[in-house]
Amino acid sequence: MQTDQSHYLEALLKLYLSLPETPSQASPSDIRLACDLHQQRITIETMEAALLLASVRRLFRDPSLPPLPLIRSLNYFLPVIKEISANPLPQDYLYYLRYKLESYIARNRALK
Repeated sequence: MQTDQSHYLEALLKLYLSLPETPSQASPSDIRLACDLHQQRITIETMEAALLLASVRRLFRDPSLPPLPLIRSLNYFLPVIKEISANPLPQDYLYYLRYKLESYIARNRALK
């Protein structure tokens, strides 16, 4: 069981920290929340869908709106985790979100 939780935490925190606009390292509260999500049996697939959806929504929102502050906590994603848990995304849409995020990251690398 401990190994399962370790793999879950590692996968979740790696995904979270790899997103644009997230911290470079997890805080103790991020780690506690990740443990809680594991205990609630929120799957990594649900977590990935929620984190990707929230990130893509932020990154591709109307550019005329004021910029949002950086994400400072895994807690930011809780409403979208709840949304995805209630209404899972189709697998094809998950591929689309990955593509959108990857294209954003590649475009920003090219601009630097």
